Amino acid sequence: MKIIKRILLVLCGLFVLIQFIRPSKNSSEAGPTGQLTGRLSIPPDIHETFKVACYDCHSDYTRYPWYAEIQPVGWWLNDHIQDARRHLNFSQFASYNARRQYLKFEQIASEVDEEGMPLPSYLILHHDAKLSREQIARIVAWSHSMIDTMRAIYPPDSLARKK
Repeated sequence: MKIIKRILLVLCGLFVLIQFIRPSKNSSEAGPTGQLTGRLSIPPDIHETFKVACYDCHSDYTRYPWYAEIQPVGWWLNDHIQDARRHLNFSQFASYNARRQYLKFEQIASEVDEEGMPLPSYLILHHDAKLSREQIARIVAWSHSMIDTMRAIYPPDSLARKK
């Protein structure tokens, strides 16, 4: 019984200590120069949908829930956000080259249409991020219109995937 008490005491002490090791917050003071809305035409309703359903992980402006202050949950969230931003960062989207933007529009359309995004694990605690069929259709249609616009502006070989 004494060993169990000591183990629990050590674990509680470690839990308290790790609360002081915090990841940096994902928030930017930078202007809108690289943002999706910086140079691209995006309807206000789609932009609002992105802000609610996507920006927490895929931008430089994360709204942190209360449980992000508890470690190791905060570390896990930080890792998840960093990984998401590596794949797509709406705050940097306008600074992507044309080929990368084109591929991202394809991925946005595909992921949203197949209901792969927002992630089901995110939706558990963020019910407002659940996309309606209408929102999905609007995002997919907008993404396809951006793809068509890019095809009209850029030479086809500049937008193709490199093999």
